[in-house]
Amino acid sequence: MKILVTGNAGFIGFHTALSLLKRGDEVVGFDNVNDYYDTRLKEERLNILKTRAREWKADYSFVRANLADRQALAACFKEHKPDRVIHLAAQAGVRYSLVNPHAYVESNIIAFTNILEACRNLETKHLTYASTSSVYGANTKMPFSEHHGVDHPLQFYAATKRANELMAHAYSHLYALPTTGLRFFTVYGPWGRPDMALFLFTKNILGDQPIKVFNHGKHTRDFTFVEDIVEGVIRASDQIARPNLDWDAANPDPSSSNAPFQIFNIGNNAPVNLSSYIEAIEEALGKKAIKEFLPLQKGDVPDTYADVKKLIGAVGYKPSTPVKEGVKAFVTWYRDFYDV
Repeated sequence: MKILVTGNAGFIGFHTALSLLKRGDEVVGFDNVNDYYDTRLKEERLNILKTRAREWKADYSFVRANLADRQALAACFKEHKPDRVIHLAAQAGVRYSLVNPHAYVESNIIAFTNILEACRNLETKHLTYASTSSVYGANTKMPFSEHHGVDHPLQFYAATKRANELMAHAYSHLYALPTTGLRFFTVYGPWGRPDMALFLFTKNILGDQPIKVFNHGKHTRDFTFVEDIVEGVIRASDQIARPNLDWDAANPDPSSSNAPFQIFNIGNNAPVNLSSYIEAIEEALGKKAIKEFLPLQKGDVPDTYADVKKLIGAVGYKPSTPVKEGVKAFVTWYRDFYDV
């Protein structure tokens, strides 16, 4: 298949494009390579994709443009005519949304509207897109299930991703565009983003600098290794969303519809205390952290925990990489990339 992967210079997009190329799909990447974090990391990911594509004799092309640019995106669709779209581009970061909400409007609302319109006009067979566990917001019922309501986001980032889910449903209903939304749970691993906890902790521990431990290390996260996320993304993309014939409008299930629309959690289904996560990093580094304990940060949720029964039932897959193994893989990559 020919698959358009947006955000392919980003963390998850890079790994997804690489996996698709490896299995023989034709991949069209689309990314504006913005400077939200070190562009050297993004450019190196792009170089690897080009190199691997040559080695594997895979068909790979790249469009360097902004998804908020309607004309550029329309031209990409017109030229490449992708069979499917995996939309992973977004303005990420919970905390950054507190200081620059306009970046989220451009990248997460305007850009997603353009994606939906392009898919509708080309009659794309399936749109799979990234959502986030952050949409669960003020919910405290664990584990988080797609069947729960998600109408109380705690930050603007989560609100924009929830908006994406609602926008996708509207297009699924109006135009029979099959859409699948994937709620990712705390993704980590090699080539991760520098603004994420694992990256920051590793950098500071190696540099003999204190790490900021919010909520005094008492909150839990359903840390999910990036390769597990990618496996779930590709399996979900391969299975085109279809209407739920048992959907009841009098008792609507938020996770499906009588339109071709689906929502899945992708998480490890095994939450880990932040203190234990830090211990895994210390063990992989062979070095203890200097800890600065702080209260829970504004916009953060105390705990996340993914119910993945729906994902297992639909695509026959459950993430399973243990945190110690995943952290060790990241540390190995970090030491190599930064020559530490």
